[in-house]
Amino acid sequence: MAVHIRLSRGGTNKRPFYRIIVADHRAPNGGRFLENIGTFNPRLSSQNDGTDLNKQMTLNVARYEYWQSKGAQASQTLGNLVKSWHKAQPKA
Repeated sequence: MAVHIRLSRGGTNKRPFYRIIVADHRAPNGGRFLENIGTFNPRLSSQNDGTDLNKQMTLNVARYEYWQSKGAQASQTLGNLVKSWHKAQPKA
């Protein structure tokens, strides 16, 4: 079974909201999934410079890394979002 990590769109017209899900690649985009590991809300920021990405995105990093270790492939869009999100995280 090929597993993908991708965005699943929710919300109403012109008010998008995305869940970050782990799903079989054959499952429809709005349908069956294995696990919900986060959310992404692009409407929380009026700027698209990435400064508010911490407010826009929540991600269970442990589960994301677990699924990647099992061979799950992240979609192109989600991969770019996660890279930007990691850069926006405060250094501790």
